[in-house]
Amino acid sequence: MNRPAVDTRSRSELLRIRGLRLHVRRWGDAALPRLMLLTGWLDVSASFQFLAEGLLDRWQVLCPDWRGFGLSEWAPQGYWIQDYVADLDALFDHYAGDAPLPLAGHSMGAQVASLYAGIRPQRVSRLALLDGPFVPDQPTETAAQRFVAWLDKLREPPVEKRYASFAELAERVRRIHPQLSAERALFVAQCWGREDADGQVRLRNDPAHRLPWPTLHRVENSMAIWQGITAPTLFVDAGRSGVRYLADDEITRRRRAFRDHRVERIETAGHMLHLDAPTETAAVLRQFLAAG
Repeated sequence: MNRPAVDTRSRSELLRIRGLRLHVRRWGDAALPRLMLLTGWLDVSASFQFLAEGLLDRWQVLCPDWRGFGLSEWAPQGYWIQDYVADLDALFDHYAGDAPLPLAGHSMGAQVASLYAGIRPQRVSRLALLDGPFVPDQPTETAAQRFVAWLDKLREPPVEKRYASFAELAERVRRIHPQLSAERALFVAQCWGREDADGQVRLRNDPAHRLPWPTLHRVENSMAIWQGITAPTLFVDAGRSGVRYLADDEITRRRRAFRDHRVERIETAGHMLHLDAPTETAAVLRQFLAAG
């Protein structure tokens, strides 16, 4: 007997989370176990379509648009990593209650996921980090300079950039992510952008995300939190990643903070694993999640 085809269409849910309307994209049969999937910086849930498709026979996938991205509401007071973690905590309240969920995150989403798993270890059953977290330390001597830059930029906040068409935006996407085919780049452009009444295309994110942060990133703070993680952790590295700014020995040092971890590497993929190699990434995730 042939198995029924899996419905790969997503559906949207709008939640009131910490005073903002957040959009969550949901794929799969509601009777299946839930997987929480987190996007990277400037990315949106819609671009994870191809990765989600490879998981739907065993999982339903929940993927929020972070505040200020995609179809979620913009935050008038700016954007801070602590807010993303707090939003995730509220999403776990809504979708999981007291039950733990597996959690996966890409890039910035990997940083948020890793912090959450260390702060709320009882809520995360398994943790998958896709090409991250590799944020470099920022020198203490730049603290004043960064604060001044932030204050100055507040006087002239970034403005929304417009593109003449989705094709023009797709060209920009390919410049940033040259691994992508023209077809995939256009798909990303249609996920990232929206068309105005005048036919021009704008990104679906708040320009305020491009403001410099006045605070310094210190990895020792993150490592202290990572030591609290109890979930088995999978790092999925992209062999052709363009955002790995750390030496191999520093990456190894950071990963030692994760008490139970393993590493998989997809050699042919760039940073956008979910677009460059969605089938291979889904297969690695499926194997890891099945062991839980």
